Amino acid sequence: MSVDFEIIGEFQNIETIVAGSHVRALPYLQKVYGHGRWRKLKGIAQVRLQNGRIRRVELHWYEAHGIGRKDIKIKRYLN
Repeated sequence: MSVDFEIIGEFQNIETIVAGSHVRALPYLQKVYGHGRWRKLKGIAQVRLQNGRIRRVELHWYEAHGIGRKDIKIKRYLN
C-alpha cells in the first residue's frame, strides 16, 4: 500500500465508528497485523499531499492497542 500523503500536526475530533467484532475488515486486520481489540476511527488532520499542497481532511483508520494505527486513508477534503 503506497502512502500518497504525510500527516502533519495532531489529529482532532477523533471518534470511534465501530469496534470489536463489528469491524467488517476484522479477518484481514487479524491476518495481516495480528489479534487485538480492533476499532475503526475517524478524525480530522492536516496532510501534505504528494504535490506539496497542505489540506485539511477527514481521515479513517483502524487501530488496536499495542499495534497502532493502520490503513489510514483520506475519506474527504474539508477545505
